[in-house]
Amino acid sequence: MSGFDLIIFDCDGVLVDSEIIAAQVESRLLTDAGYPISTEEMGERFSGMTWKNILLAVEREASIPLSASLLEKSEKLLDARLERDVKIIDGVKMALSRLTTPRCICSNSSSERLDMMLTKVGLKPYFDGHIYSAKDLGADRVKPKPDIFLHGAQQFNVSPDRVIVIEDSVHGITGARAAGMRVIGFTGASHTYPSHADRLTDAGAETVISRMQDLPATIQALSEWVGVA
Repeated sequence: MSGFDLIIFDCDGVLVDSEIIAAQVESRLLTDAGYPISTEEMGERFSGMTWKNILLAVEREASIPLSASLLEKSEKLLDARLERDVKIIDGVKMALSRLTTPRCICSNSSSERLDMMLTKVGLKPYFDGHIYSAKDLGADRVKPKPDIFLHGAQQFNVSPDRVIVIEDSVHGITGARAAGMRVIGFTGASHTYPSHADRLTDAGAETVISRMQDLPATIQALSEWVGVA
């Protein structure tokens, strides 16, 4: 239905409403470690970043030595919360059922976590095994680096300029744009904040939607808008 050859979806905050759960868990851990931060600020500042890179950023900013045990503690707490509480983003299945273009997932989450979340919300069959984790490429190759997006395109033998990416974070959009891909920003998850759409646009999103049911028409409009054939 579109002139694009591939649609790449981020997972957290785009397909599943998991970013708010991560922000809740991680804000509590950082506050307990001596860096007070609210769930809302956590989502606004660090959405799309790995927990390891969040800890490194906080250490640089506040000169607070954070225990390496926080890495493992967060993973266990977050996995338990996600397995219990994560939900699908409203309208995702309807949007996917209307999109006929090949698609895949490119995420910073681990393969194990992706499998758990997507299984829980019933989305695995929609991607036919094309679910890719940046962590499988290497710890230094996560978003905002473009590596995972380029990896996804390579699996389909598609040129980056024929790819449209759906992202909810500045870091994800930065990576997609660095890969030479076009991007639609998404602000329909629970961790959204007042300046969210503006920040995604500033990062390079061509347009921003807040309802997943608007995605098929938006992709079609973008492909026609610039004459993608």
